[in-house]
Amino acid sequence: MKVLSEDRTRKLFEKLTKYIGVNVKLLIDRPDGTYCFREKKDRVYYISERLLQLAQTVKPDHLVSAGTCFGKFTKTNKFRLHITALTYIAPYAPFKIWVKSSAEQQFLYGHHVIKSGLGRITENTPKYQGVVINTMSDIPIGFGVVSRSTTECRHADPLATIAFHQADIGEYIRSEDTLV
Repeated sequence: MKVLSEDRTRKLFEKLTKYIGVNVKLLIDRPDGTYCFREKKDRVYYISERLLQLAQTVKPDHLVSAGTCFGKFTKTNKFRLHITALTYIAPYAPFKIWVKSSAEQQFLYGHHVIKSGLGRITENTPKYQGVVINTMSDIPIGFGVVSRSTTECRHADPLATIAFHQADIGEYIRSEDTLV
């Protein structure tokens, strides 16, 4: 596992900042130790420094992964967050959307959140902000990008798209053949 280049680190932190803002530093310096990001085959892993030291004793050819996969870099060198990062992003997200129970299944099938399925939205959410999508019982089920600000949502058409789908927990089932 190698250290991310300066350019890739910048792209990773820009993407994380889109979803959790200044709370990115809370991912690195945690009460249970220091964590870091490492790369292997274009995938970025979130790993504690203690576990990283143990992983360095294994030959790189024999090590498949260590830590939690946060996402990967595409062929065009853009960073794409994976759903496995949701457990770490959700507690720190300042902007959230809650979907009604009738719209949960549609979101889990990979569809965008529309106004009729919107339960609540965090106040003062700006347009094109990254958000964590929760059920009405505060269970995070995915993340996306808001297509309208909070004030625009109030006056939107019931079939208007409120949040663009980025990832959801249903991907585990839909993509089980390709997830590694």
